[in-house]
Amino acid sequence: MSVAIELEQLTKVYASGVTAVDRLSLDVADGEFTVLVGPSGCGKTTALRMVAGLEKITEGELRIENRIVNDLPPKDRDIAMVFQNYALYPHMTVAENIGFALGLRRMPKKEIKEKVEAAAGILGLREHLDRKPAQLSGGQRQRVAMGRAIVREPAAFLMDEPLSNLDAKLRVQMRAEIAEVQRRVGVATFYVTHDQTEAMTMGHRVAVMRSGVLQQCDRPQTLYDDPDNLFVAAFIGSPSMNLYEGVVSPDGDAVRLGGQTLDIPPAVRGARPRLGEYRDRPVVIGIRPDHLSDAALQERDLDGTTLEGDVQLVEALGSELMVHFQIEAARLHSEEAVASGEDMEEPADLVAGESGLAGHAAGIARIESQSQIRAGGRARLAVETERLYFFDPSSGEAIRD
Repeated sequence: MSVAIELEQLTKVYASGVTAVDRLSLDVADGEFTVLVGPSGCGKTTALRMVAGLEKITEGELRIENRIVNDLPPKDRDIAMVFQNYALYPHMTVAENIGFALGLRRMPKKEIKEKVEAAAGILGLREHLDRKPAQLSGGQRQRVAMGRAIVREPAAFLMDEPLSNLDAKLRVQMRAEIAEVQRRVGVATFYVTHDQTEAMTMGHRVAVMRSGVLQQCDRPQTLYDDPDNLFVAAFIGSPSMNLYEGVVSPDGDAVRLGGQTLDIPPAVRGARPRLGEYRDRPVVIGIRPDHLSDAALQERDLDGTTLEGDVQLVEALGSELMVHFQIEAARLHSEEAVASGEDMEEPADLVAGESGLAGHAAGIARIESQSQIRAGGRARLAVETERLYFFDPSSGEAIRD
């Protein structure tokens, strides 16, 4: 598969000396939907603007369809951009907005009409072609903005948080619509968002950024199942991964969290041989909320696979319960992890403290709706220990092979 967009060591340093993007290497294949995600200020929009030609590149090389375009103006890059504010002309009809760029190219009116109607058909806008933007809903306006990009038949679409101005319900609907339109049109798409749920549900691949640096780029499920570091682990997933500081036992077959112990199954030790280097040493333990359940409802042997904690809050969501709890465990102290909790809707409990200091660490479990666990009580939670995550407390890197 050929590459539509290729970023090689792309760097942006502002006059103030601030490095917004630091040696970003990334590519978007023809027909691929690649999402760049990260908290506010991580450099994702700056990276997109460099691709669009709206920000000057400090260092590195940018290629679009194998052409080096570092110094080309936006109009010569063969890209179409969709902004979060739609950028529609209020005095023009939907048809005129969609076909505006084609008119600038002095394309024959008949051809413009055919392309506009084809794009409107894809986007469900045929009945609205004679309306003005003020007569449309937010979702319809976003479709018009997409239609304007589609008719240009560019080498790539660039989308900068196009759903951020929509309400929650419409955002869910538009996520599916944009993904479907991109699939039908088959154009390489580089999409920026701060919303990790949006990224995970839309992208073929997702690139996670922090402070201008690419942390990991992979398929959404791989980011969830096998994060490279604490930042990705805490940022990807909703609710966030529970992270605790623990100590591996001297024989390496268990990990202590405060006064409690979890077994490390042989399969986990075999898959993560480097864990052997951490015997009798601190590690960061990661447990997804989905990998916890009410021990009272389990029929399997739970020896060495449970944690007990005080329940702070239980949220009933119909098909499941969200149980917020605290356990006596070492508070997590990691710059990488603390940063991942910034600017998140549901940050993990990332409390800086002295490494190894016993205290109360919060957590959340997504459990069965039939559970009798209640706020103010004590909960015994079964842990899928074969799904435990381990990270180096100093570097924040995942402990693997």
